[in-house]
Amino acid sequence: MQHKVKNKNIKSCIYEISQICFLLLYPQEALAASKEGMQLWLNVLLPVLLPFLILTGILIHTNMAGKLLQPVEVIWNKVLGVSAAGAYAVIVGALCGYPVGAKITSDLYENHQISESEAKYLLTFTNHASPVFIRTYLCHICLKDQIPARTVFGIFALSDLTIMLLFRFVVYRNKIQFLSADKKKKTPVSSSSGAFLDVSIMNGFETVTRLGGYILMFSILSACISHFWNMKNLIGYTLSGILELTTGLCRLQNANIHMQWKYLLTLFLTAFGGICITFQTRSLVTRKLSMLPYITAKLLNGITTVLFALFFSKII
Repeated sequence: MQHKVKNKNIKSCIYEISQICFLLLYPQEALAASKEGMQLWLNVLLPVLLPFLILTGILIHTNMAGKLLQPVEVIWNKVLGVSAAGAYAVIVGALCGYPVGAKITSDLYENHQISESEAKYLLTFTNHASPVFIRTYLCHICLKDQIPARTVFGIFALSDLTIMLLFRFVVYRNKIQFLSADKKKKTPVSSSSGAFLDVSIMNGFETVTRLGGYILMFSILSACISHFWNMKNLIGYTLSGILELTTGLCRLQNANIHMQWKYLLTLFLTAFGGICITFQTRSLVTRKLSMLPYITAKLLNGITTVLFALFFSKII
């Protein structure tokens, strides 16, 4: 165990030293990458995610997340195999995109609104690109509207449904347990709405600040790799997207490759999410929950998305 920790510290030290050297030797490139990452954080993540995180925090701390969907809980149980509180994570994750679904799932588990088995199951299909990202950035900017948005949405929806069914009926078959009402955490009567609001605001700012830090570091890392390695080929574009999704998609849209490859790579990278989003998700999910089911699900999601895309484009 100590040997693994030592190796991890050595790798972390090497990474940090390499980043510092790049900052000192190539300050202009590092500064440009930093600005690009911070603009993404300031113009997109901060105004979009922060309000949702604050409001969601209030709903979870007051136990309202599950109560809002309680009247139709039987539908969530039958269709998705989740509780009413779990359904809230599904809905918010689908609307808000990476990594809100995983964050909500972790918060619900930490606040004793869902069980550990349900939390692990939810992590496999609640963390996706948002509809706004898919429609505006993916379809309009990256694919130049050459592929109808409804086709792209349909492919992602079928892929997500396939992954959900796989984990529900194969991996977690008869293993998903729901918390009974007496085991769920009760909201203290003495707790004021002001206290919940303060906690939710602080947690929201902490979350978006942490995400900004990851975007900044991965933007610099991507610039460092691009400086020393020619990324203007199929492998380079793929690696760039796997490393950081938005940067990779931006480079891929200007790539001089066949539209078919560009289309398939774009869908795979968006479904998978990339290493940066995986690190963001890990930072927001409690250490009590393993990330292995999540990573496995995202890889399978990327593969099934490509297969559905091939099927609908009549290539196979």
